[in-house]
Amino acid sequence: MENVIIATVLSFVITYFAIPVLIRVAKLKHLYDEPDERKSHKSRIPTLGGLGFFAGFVLATLVCAPSQQTFPLQYLVAAFFVIFIVGMKDDITGLSPVKKLVGQLVAAFAIIYLGNLQIRNMYGMFGIETLPYHFSLLLTYFTFIVVINAFNLIDGIDGLAGSIGMLVSAVLGAYFLYVNEVTFAVMGFSLAAGLAAFLIFNITPAKIFMGDTGSLLVGLVNATLIVKFIEVAGNPIGKMPLQAVPAIAFAILIIPLFDTLRVFAIRMSRGRSPFTADRHHIHHYMLALGLSHRQATLVAVAFNVGFITLAFSLQNIGTTYLMGLIGTLALGFTAILFVLKKRQETPKPAVALAEEVEVAPAITKPKILRINTEGMLQDK
Repeated sequence: MENVIIATVLSFVITYFAIPVLIRVAKLKHLYDEPDERKSHKSRIPTLGGLGFFAGFVLATLVCAPSQQTFPLQYLVAAFFVIFIVGMKDDITGLSPVKKLVGQLVAAFAIIYLGNLQIRNMYGMFGIETLPYHFSLLLTYFTFIVVINAFNLIDGIDGLAGSIGMLVSAVLGAYFLYVNEVTFAVMGFSLAAGLAAFLIFNITPAKIFMGDTGSLLVGLVNATLIVKFIEVAGNPIGKMPLQAVPAIAFAILIIPLFDTLRVFAIRMSRGRSPFTADRHHIHHYMLALGLSHRQATLVAVAFNVGFITLAFSLQNIGTTYLMGLIGTLALGFTAILFVLKKRQETPKPAVALAEEVEVAPAITKPKILRINTEGMLQDK
């Protein structure tokens, strides 16, 4: 417990004092996120925020993780540095999607293969229990890549990626603390504390963005925690075994995960690359309805909390049924947002517009009557 408390305080303090320095450095070096027609901010904002909570998170984890549990911490930290370099490179000079994907795969390899962390069981979902080794590896790599990019893609409005990342890591950290997985508890609370300090400067009006340096790190850490959660919580002889573990994991990550899978499906159905930028994310729908960045973030976090509570409450109904219920509810809520957005954007009929416009009284000029040469009156 002491390790977790020290890690939480240390990560928060380091991040809190690092962010103002990074803001000044970004302004001096002109490292800004430039606004365009796709982005929701209208002014140039520094983009080095991820560096601040990366420092707080890594230092707190290295200092406070139990010394006797070096495995697989050494490989996890190596992976975090890989993804940090990839994100920093993309923030400063830009990086192609292919090179970013390669960097993500390298980081995932360090955790999955060297750290021996993977999804080995589906716990009854669709009738599947233990997975074949190679399929297990493919599923784990797929999970890492999707979760990493999910947090990268929801980082579109002030506070959203940071708030959801803080919620997810805090929930998983609390579970690991309860089951005495101290290393992963330290990781969860260190990231949550670092993001809490970062959000002080990122909540509207944002003074700094996390950039890809931050969003990729948040995705990788939470992917690591969620895969470990599935392994530990699914163990029937563990300290706190859970039922329907894959469905609960999906609920914990519902906002970034469902939104990313849905957007990828929309883009590919239209013959476009899944990494093509557009405005089909859930937060774009909420902004179109007139919500502010802060309001949209609060709504997203509230829904995520609701799904987590629902999943833990209904875990006894089985993995397949719970997964179907969560997916159906998420699809339904998204459909409602989409319909409301379409109504908001639909132009009103001309008759309705005419009724709303106050018609100014017509100004008529007085007629001037003159007599022409034939003695007839005429208008002018």
